[in-house]
Amino acid sequence: MKPIFYAGAAAIAVGGWGSLAYAAEAPAGAVTPGGEADGADGADGATIVVTGSRSRTARTVADSPVPIDVITPTELRATGGAGLKEVLGNIIPSLTMPALGGGGTSASVRPISIRGLSGDYLLVLVNGKRRHTTSLINNLSRISGGSTPVDIDLIPTNAVGRIEVLRDGAAAQYGSDAISGVINIILDDRPEGGEFTAQAGQLYEKGAQLLQQTIGYGTKLGDGGFIRFAIEGRYRDRAKSSAEPVPRLYPLVNGQPDPREANADHLIAGGYGRSNRDKMINSSLNLSVPVGSADIYSFSTLSYRDINDKRGAYFPSPTGYGGQANPTGFNALPQLYPAGFQARRRIWEWDYQTALGVKGELAGWNYDVSSSYGKDHVKLGAVGTLNPTLGPSSPTEFLMGRQIQTLWVNNVDLSHEYDIGFAEPLTLAVGAEHRWERFQNKAGEPDSYRDGGYVIPNDGTAYGQLYGGRSPSPGLVSFTGTSPADATSLSRNNLAAYVDLSTNVTKAWFVGVAGRFEHYDDSAGNTVSGKISTRYEILPGFALRGGINTGFRAPSLAQTGFSTTQNTVTIIGTQRVNTTSKFLPVNSVAAQALGARALKPEKSLNYTLGFTFEREPARLTVDAYQIKVDDRIVKTEFLGTASNGGSAIRTILIANGVTGVDSAQFFANAIDTRTRGIDVVAEYNLRSTALGNFRLNAAFSYNKTKITDIIANPSQLASLNVTLFGRQAQRDLVVATPRTKLVLTNDWSSGRLHALARLTRFGSYIESSNVATGDRRFGAKWIADLDVGYDVSENVTLSVGANNLFDTYPDRNGIIAADGSGAYGNFAPFGLSGGFYYARASVTF
Repeated sequence: MKPIFYAGAAAIAVGGWGSLAYAAEAPAGAVTPGGEADGADGADGATIVVTGSRSRTARTVADSPVPIDVITPTELRATGGAGLKEVLGNIIPSLTMPALGGGGTSASVRPISIRGLSGDYLLVLVNGKRRHTTSLINNLSRISGGSTPVDIDLIPTNAVGRIEVLRDGAAAQYGSDAISGVINIILDDRPEGGEFTAQAGQLYEKGAQLLQQTIGYGTKLGDGGFIRFAIEGRYRDRAKSSAEPVPRLYPLVNGQPDPREANADHLIAGGYGRSNRDKMINSSLNLSVPVGSADIYSFSTLSYRDINDKRGAYFPSPTGYGGQANPTGFNALPQLYPAGFQARRRIWEWDYQTALGVKGELAGWNYDVSSSYGKDHVKLGAVGTLNPTLGPSSPTEFLMGRQIQTLWVNNVDLSHEYDIGFAEPLTLAVGAEHRWERFQNKAGEPDSYRDGGYVIPNDGTAYGQLYGGRSPSPGLVSFTGTSPADATSLSRNNLAAYVDLSTNVTKAWFVGVAGRFEHYDDSAGNTVSGKISTRYEILPGFALRGGINTGFRAPSLAQTGFSTTQNTVTIIGTQRVNTTSKFLPVNSVAAQALGARALKPEKSLNYTLGFTFEREPARLTVDAYQIKVDDRIVKTEFLGTASNGGSAIRTILIANGVTGVDSAQFFANAIDTRTRGIDVVAEYNLRSTALGNFRLNAAFSYNKTKITDIIANPSQLASLNVTLFGRQAQRDLVVATPRTKLVLTNDWSSGRLHALARLTRFGSYIESSNVATGDRRFGAKWIADLDVGYDVSENVTLSVGANNLFDTYPDRNGIIAADGSGAYGNFAPFGLSGGFYYARASVTF
C-alpha cells in the first residue's frame, strides 16, 4: 500500500457556502449553524428535507409530497466504500453498477444505472446547484452505453453534510436530466471543529489495496459566518485477475513446451475484475458570510485523478498463445512483444466547480442569485501498446487526446408567500436560468493514429513467413488516438424560466404545481415540462401521495459531436479478427448518408402513487411509479459487418469520405421505453437499556423496463439487410441489471460500542448474446457487510469492517474466452473479486 495523503494538495478555487443555498429555498431555521452534520432536524427530531419542493414549510421524509431519502455521513462512513459512487451503490436500492460495463473509459469510470435507467437520467446537485457532467463518454459500455453522467466520485466523501435522494421526476423544477430522480449533495456547514480519518484495506485474496485519508476543518467568520474545507486522498490498487490461466503463451518447440513458459505469467486477462490503479485527491471549500441583511455564499470542489487501467483485450504473440496460429496477429510485432501484450489505458483528470451567490429578503421576496462554473478536463493516454505501422521502432507510450466538458450556470430564484385563505400561505416561486456548455474532443499525438507505412518483411522468420508483405492496421492496437478528423468542439446556450406554486389547501391536503420552459440554441430546440404533486393525510400519520410530471433530457454535446476510430478484436467462430470501426458524429456527412438525424430531446411522462405511515418508533413509505421515455438516444449496431450491411455500407462510407474502416455506428433517437417499479422503505427504532439502541431499516426496489417501440430503418438503408438496434443491445436495456434489490440494515449502538450490519440481496440478471443460445443467467445473491466501531475516547474512534463478508462471487456461468476471462460474466453489481476488509481510525478536534 502507498500513502496518498498529500498535505497541501492544491489551491482550491474560491468557494464555499453550506447553508443550503439552492433553488429550492430552505425553510427558515432548517439548518442551524453548528448543527449536527448528519442533517437538519425539526422540532420533533425528524430530518428536514428541502429537495423537491420550494414550499417554505418545513417537511420531513414522511410528509414530503414526493419520495425522498436522506443519507447521513454516519451511513456513508459505515459502508467502507472508497467513493460516493460505491457508497451510494451500497445504500440506494435502485442504484446499481456493473462490475465491468464495457471497454474504453467505461472500464475506468464505471457507469451507473438508477431505476433501470442510465445515469444520464439522474440530475446531480451540489448545494442545490447543477453539477457539470463528466467529459468521458461511455461509448463502449453495454450498460448505460453512450451516457455522460455526473461523476460523483470527484466530490470528497468527508465534505458531505447529508445527501437527499429524490425518487421522482423533477424536470419542471430543475430542468434537463431529472427524469429518474435527483441527488442533492449538501455540503457540511458546521462552523467549528474538524476530523481526520484514515482507512486501509484490501480484498481477501486478490489484493487491490486501499489507503484513504481525509481531513476537514471549519471555523467561524465574523458574526454568523463560517468557512470549512475538506481534503480526501485515496490510493486504490488493481486486483489480481479473476480469470483462468491459459495453458501456453508460446508455440511448442519440437512438441515440447517452450522453456520460457516456466517464468511466464499465464493469467493474461489482467483486467478481469478490478482493473484500475487509482490515485486521487478530492477537495472542497464551503463558506458563508453575512453582509447586512444578505448572505454571500460560495462553495467549490477541486479534484485530480490518475488512473492506470489494465482492462482490455490481451493481444497474443504473432504466432498465437496456446500453440494456435493467430491469423491477424501481425499487429503484435515480435520485436517489441514476443509474448504478446495487454495495453493499459492512462487517464489524467482535473475536475473543478465553483459557485458564488447572494441570498436574502427584499420587499417581502426571498431571493437567491448565483453563478457557478465547472470543468472536467481529461488527458487520455496508453502504455504498453504500439502503433504497428511504425514498425519495430514504434513507441510504447502515447498521448491519445483530451476530452473537456465545461458548464457555466447563472440562476435567479425568487419566492414570496401570499395568504389567500388556505390553511397555509401560498408559496409562489419563480426563476430564470442561463446555461452555457461546451464539449471538446482534442486530437492526440500523431503516432497514436497515423499510418507509418510499415510493411512486414519476409525475412525467413516464422513471423515473416506468415505475414511477409502485409501492412498492419494504422493507429494503436486496442486503444485509438483521436485524429484531427475525429476532433471536435461544440457549445450551446440554454435559457430557462420556471414557476412553482405550492400550499396546504387544508391542514391535511398539500398541492404543488410547477412548469418550466427551456430554449436551446442547437437541435434540442424548445421544451416545456410540468409537474403536479399532492399529499393528503387521511389519518394522523397515514397519508397518500402522488404526482404526474413530464420531463425531458436534452442530448449531451458529447452524444452530438463524439467521434472516434477504434481498432477492435472480434471473435468470428474461433478466430480473433482485428477490425477497424468508426463512431460517427450525427451531424457528419457520412452519418447522414446512413440515415442519421440531428438528435432531439428525450421526453418523459412519469406517474407516481404511494402512501406514508409514521408513528413512533416506526415509519413506512411505499411508492409505485411508471416512467415512459420517448425518443431515447442509443447507439446503433455496427453497420458494415458481414452480417449487417457488409460491403454496401462500406461503399456508402467511402463515397462520403470515410475510408479504411470495416464498420461504423452513431447515436440515434431510436427507441421508446416504459419502466414500472415500486420502492418500499421501512424503519423501526428500538431503544433498550440492556441491549442498546437498534435502528432497523429495510429498503426494497423493483423495476422492469420494456421497449415499446423501435424506429424503422431510415430510407437510406431501406433496401439493405441492416439491423439498427439488435437483440443484444435491446436485452441489455431490459435484463442486464437486477430488477430487484433488497437492503436490510441494523445500526446498533451500546455505550462506546456500535456496529452497522447490512444484508443486500441482488436479484438475478442476464448477460445476453445476439442469439438466445448465448444468453447467460446469473442468479440472485445475498451480500453481507459489517462495520464495527469502538469509541476509545470522546475524540477517537477505531473501526473494522468487511464488504462482502462471506466472499461471495457471481454464479460461474459465463463463457470463458480464449484469454481465460468470462467465467463470472461481466455485469455483477457486487464485483468479480470477492470480499474486502478494512480498518479505520477517526479523530475529531
